[in-house]
Amino acid sequence: MALPDRIDPRPPRRIYRWDLDKTYLQTDFDTFSQLVRTALQKASEKEAVPGAAALIRELRAQGDTRLCIISGSPTQMRNVLEQKLKLDGVEWDELVLKDNVRNLLRGRFRALRGQVGYKLPVLLESRIHAPVEAEEVLFGDDAEADAFIYSLYADLIAGRVDETVLGQVLEVAQVYPDDRARIVNAWRAIPRADPVRRIFIHLDRLTPPAYFARYGPRVVPVFNYFQAALVLLADGHLNPGQVARVAVEMVQTAGHNLLTLSNSFQDLVRRGLPIQAVAAPLLQALEGALQGPEAVLQAFRPLPDIVKAFTRRVAALGATPLPPAPRAIDYLSVLDDARPRTTRARKRS
Repeated sequence: MALPDRIDPRPPRRIYRWDLDKTYLQTDFDTFSQLVRTALQKASEKEAVPGAAALIRELRAQGDTRLCIISGSPTQMRNVLEQKLKLDGVEWDELVLKDNVRNLLRGRFRALRGQVGYKLPVLLESRIHAPVEAEEVLFGDDAEADAFIYSLYADLIAGRVDETVLGQVLEVAQVYPDDRARIVNAWRAIPRADPVRRIFIHLDRLTPPAYFARYGPRVVPVFNYFQAALVLLADGHLNPGQVARVAVEMVQTAGHNLLTLSNSFQDLVRRGLPIQAVAAPLLQALEGALQGPEAVLQAFRPLPDIVKAFTRRVAALGATPLPPAPRAIDYLSVLDDARPRTTRARKRS
């Protein structure tokens, strides 16, 4: 009897890489008591950042995608984190957690807080197995070094950073020798390409967006995931209906309304993000949401005329700044961002 042909999944056309704490989950770990409370939370007690789950679900619905999650959470939390993701309807392909128990047993105390020596080798090793033509979008936050690490990762793959600069970065970031070797070996094994299209930084700590100008226009700081969805709509990753569904979830679960979301739209336009062309199709999709299921209708009922107000406010923007021009990142001038957060705080004090 002939065996049926095996049907392998199509290789991913787009790869989305997410951090968890403060990027997907609303997490507090600045004090020891907060850290303990976070570690003891059940899956049902953990709260996602508004719109994050909806955005991931819509990105996955496009097909030919891969979701890779790289978190600094300890490996002992895998079960509860997987349960939380399942509760939110999030399907993932890769979930990497930090083995801090192993770091403690080996006396690698710098690795407990350090992010460059943890995330960079994981990112590079994951990219080895990706199709050369697969595009990437990365999501992080402003609590650690995500903008620095993600940008360095992108420029290493593209060949814009040489080994001398990489060595200086790893020295300042206090990366252990074995992790340095992993980084260099993985980097050398990756075919040169330029796959990273966007890097979104969720402003959990409300860092001024202008701070991230040093990383060029590829890095987009966002105050909420409606803003990320707008940029992804303009980039062709989502359609207007999908962005409307992200907006609806934020209204239903986090107290947003179309007025606050229109403020988010205006903020991006004023920063020079090229999203004005998506306003008209988005408004049509939002009007459709107003005529949708009763739960959605109830969510928007307190502001029934806000769609028209949104149209007027977008039109009132008039001339907007030009999009920021691409720029080469001088990693040696932003090395302070590579240091563990506690080290940066001591240095500033």
